[in-house]
Amino acid sequence: MTLLPRSWAAAVAPALRVAPAGLHGRRWLWLLLGGRVGAALVAAGLLALRPATDGDTLLAALALLWGAASVVALRLWPRLMGRPGAWVVDLAVVLGLVVASGEWRSPFYLMAVSALIAPATTLTTGLALATGVGFTAVYFALAMTLGIEWETLTSTARLESFSTHLLMPILVVVALAQATRLLNRLDAERERAEALALEGERRRIAWELHDSAKQRIHAAQLVLSSLAPALEAVDAKRLRLALDELDGSVADIEASLTELRTTLGGVRLEEAIRRRAAELQAASGVSIRVRGRAPSLPTFVAVHAYRVASEAISNALRHADPGSIDVSLELQGQDLVLTVSDDGRGMPTDEVQSTGLESMRTRAQTLGGRLRIHSVPRIGTRVVLEVPLRHRELD
Repeated sequence: MTLLPRSWAAAVAPALRVAPAGLHGRRWLWLLLGGRVGAALVAAGLLALRPATDGDTLLAALALLWGAASVVALRLWPRLMGRPGAWVVDLAVVLGLVVASGEWRSPFYLMAVSALIAPATTLTTGLALATGVGFTAVYFALAMTLGIEWETLTSTARLESFSTHLLMPILVVVALAQATRLLNRLDAERERAEALALEGERRRIAWELHDSAKQRIHAAQLVLSSLAPALEAVDAKRLRLALDELDGSVADIEASLTELRTTLGGVRLEEAIRRRAAELQAASGVSIRVRGRAPSLPTFVAVHAYRVASEAISNALRHADPGSIDVSLELQGQDLVLTVSDDGRGMPTDEVQSTGLESMRTRAQTLGGRLRIHSVPRIGTRVVLEVPLRHRELD
């Protein structure tokens, strides 16, 4: 539940990124955790160095308590980094401690600055800058309320200290926002390079299948057909079987070429699988159900997952004679789990380990995941792809 009005949340939603979940998000999370721990310890240490009073002891305890509570909360629920409601609560508590300390040179100043790490690395640069300016304005208002000793600011050292307190938040949010922007741009370029490499490999394989394997099979068909009159007298049954096998091989290659030439084109993974399932259902008459939803994925991940799903469905239709096929997509923890199940005849144990399924295993390894196949004769087969997303930036 957000602490902000729905209208405000809706207005800024387009400028918000998804809560950090990938490699860079984890780095910002660790920066926030380290900054909060260090700031809480500094605050407690500064209060301990003062002349001991009951108020200072209580404030030191509150600093350590809130520092520990915020660190535990972020470790348990990392997506709080992307929740404006959590930012508001954190800033309110820390600025409340600033007020309780009774002076603008507050021992809680560093804790307040650490609270800006989350919005600075989650908002766009413009909104992050606005957040920093807003924080500076609030801090200046608190300084006025707490009572600035204006005569002491005539000292260069005091004036520099006060200016630093006011400008530091703006510098922090701008630097972090720019760093996040540059890292996101690098991620986009890397994803584009991966997509282009994948597209190039797909085209190369499609060309080789079309220009080499398919042409050779056609040539074999022509040779056998020309020899048919002579061979039929010897063994017509085997000749017909050989020609049928060649026809089946051509059909398989055509299906593979269609798969290789198909791109997701910006379509979400579950929608692409549904479209392919509808095509195969119309061609085979077998009921194919697709349920669940995947998070927004990098193209490289989505394409490989789509290929595994398509190949698993096609294999079931070709070899298992199923009555129905179920495809499910779900997020388990930080892993994408894709499952293709059928109620067909199952696979022999030696076929589960055959090279026919090697491409799916290779795709799983390319994604840093794993492929599991469980098959029971006359009951069915289940193919499970598990892809870890914890080290990937999601769209």
